[in-house]
Amino acid sequence: MKTRYCTLLAALAMLIPVAAGAQDYPVRPVKLVVGFPPGGNVDLVARIVAQKLSEDVGRQFIAENRPGASGIPATDYVVKSTADGYTLLVVSGAFVTTAVTQKKLSYDSLRDLAWVSTVVTYPLVFAVRPDSRFKTLDDFIGYAKANPGKINYPSPGVGTLYHLAAEMFNSMAGIDLVHVPFRGGNEPIIEVLSGRMEMLIDAVTNAYAHIQGGRLRALAVTSAEPSPSLPGVPTVAQSLPGYEATSFLGIAAPRDTPPAIVERLNRALRRALDAPDIRQRFTDFGGTVRSGTPAEMGQLIEAEIAKWKRVVEARHIELQ
Repeated sequence: MKTRYCTLLAALAMLIPVAAGAQDYPVRPVKLVVGFPPGGNVDLVARIVAQKLSEDVGRQFIAENRPGASGIPATDYVVKSTADGYTLLVVSGAFVTTAVTQKKLSYDSLRDLAWVSTVVTYPLVFAVRPDSRFKTLDDFIGYAKANPGKINYPSPGVGTLYHLAAEMFNSMAGIDLVHVPFRGGNEPIIEVLSGRMEMLIDAVTNAYAHIQGGRLRALAVTSAEPSPSLPGVPTVAQSLPGYEATSFLGIAAPRDTPPAIVERLNRALRRALDAPDIRQRFTDFGGTVRSGTPAEMGQLIEAEIAKWKRVVEARHIELQ
């Protein structure tokens, strides 16, 4: 009996610091690690969220950029960080696509992180110059069918979401667009704005300012429903039923982060995302707030990985 009592006391003693730590968390600045350079849509969202969380929680949340290799080094850094809630990862659509296009990663994409919540979702957009001969997506598909291999499209690189979305489009439309990969950044947009290529497939968040400024004309968005940010622009699914390709951003922590801290982060993040000014800021650059439970974020990532894995296999895309 005495042995059991001592064992119970020892177990309670181990739980008390965790519970106290979760109750007091955070007591120092929290890093939101961004796997991309400053100025892009991932960085922008991270800074908006960091500012709002800082105001709400009363402790500093800081966006820290660790760019390179589609966010893989940043993910590796967070996965190997102390699981105490002070080093978090801004998860993007690139996290999903690297999971299905890389031969080997230093982490398990489904098991080595604790999901906190999704933050925002946004579609991609098919866009052309205002003076393009293509007035609708059906015009474009019709021309591409009659002229296989005659149209190039740019992307930020092999295996990116934009590349995979275009390959799914190729497959469902029965056409043969030629992929021209770049090394990321704004090069794909520049190629279309300059007239060297005719079609852009990019995140609404990246192309939105050019569309609003009249430098690009949106033909269709890739979400299942029309985008509130681009009223009147049809969906790709109206031409190709069943087509859907959206990206998202979310927050994750190292796998062994105490559940109480994950829950505390989730509550703070959902409060921040419920603020009307935050919702409006995301709408202003093409995104839609999507907060949720850790389990819902995990389900989304698992479903997206399965979806894009099927595309990679069907289109025989070479692993990197």
